[in-house]
Amino acid sequence: MAKRRRQPESTPSAPEALNNPFGALAKLRDALPAAPEAPIAVESASGVAAAGVVSATPGGKIVVRRETKGRGGKTVTRISGLGGELRLLAKKMKKALGCGASVEGGDLVLLGSLVARVADWLEAHGATRVVRAN
Repeated sequence: MAKRRRQPESTPSAPEALNNPFGALAKLRDALPAAPEAPIAVESASGVAAAGVVSATPGGKIVVRRETKGRGGKTVTRISGLGGELRLLAKKMKKALGCGASVEGGDLVLLGSLVARVADWLEAHGATRVVRAN
């Protein structure tokens, strides 16, 4: 024979703060300090502020090319001729282009065939001479 479950007793309407778990926090929101007005400049490992502008080596030419050799048939896009903080630039390009990136020697390597997209991104971020090599 199955046991019958007791029906819960109905309670009169409880105060709103008991029904809403975040109701009490609304009072504390006004006591919070104000957010900082100006963003804090992020500095790279060398102490230079990250301005978001792409800089080239003294030659001034940035070469963007597609490679597959030595990578088991996988395609990568190699960017050579970049100056400055390559790791910081790799992080920005990974986020903007939606791909993987790494630094090999003095070059930046992006996963996938992205020559046109990379060249357009570099030109939009301050590069003056971008050469697209295939």
